[in-house]
Amino acid sequence: MLPDGFRFRTAVEAGPQAAVQAHVDAWAPSSFTAQGYEGVRRTPPYRGDLHVLVEAPDGTMASSTIMWLDEANKTAQFEPVGTHPVYRRLGLARAMLLHGMHLVREAGADHMTVVCLGAPGHPKARGLYYSVGFRRFTQDVPLIKTGG
Repeated sequence: MLPDGFRFRTAVEAGPQAAVQAHVDAWAPSSFTAQGYEGVRRTPPYRGDLHVLVEAPDGTMASSTIMWLDEANKTAQFEPVGTHPVYRRLGLARAMLLHGMHLVREAGADHMTVVCLGAPGHPKARGLYYSVGFRRFTQDVPLIKTGG
């Protein structure tokens, strides 16, 4: 449930400029642009109806996520998930994830994942994902090659 005055929007409803600004605000400093977003929109699994934003009472897109639906495998991945710093700790991302799970379940997904890069160093993000039912099932290990 969203706090009073907030509402869910899709990228289709909010438009490209709002979707880009939501991303830039959540991950500042960010070099994401309208041109970059056009590339995202041309990615075959992208669906604007599964790109969810939370609009604040003042019109700011306070939180956003893209749900990448794999219809063949009936899975969806939430990535990225972010909230504008001014609107963090209000429950927006949690409500958005729950709302998104409902949408992708209706679209055919029966398994969902979320990417939490650097999870050990981001306990709040990890706690958010755990609070809506996600559980750790894999961990990426960064590999580097030194010169030589």
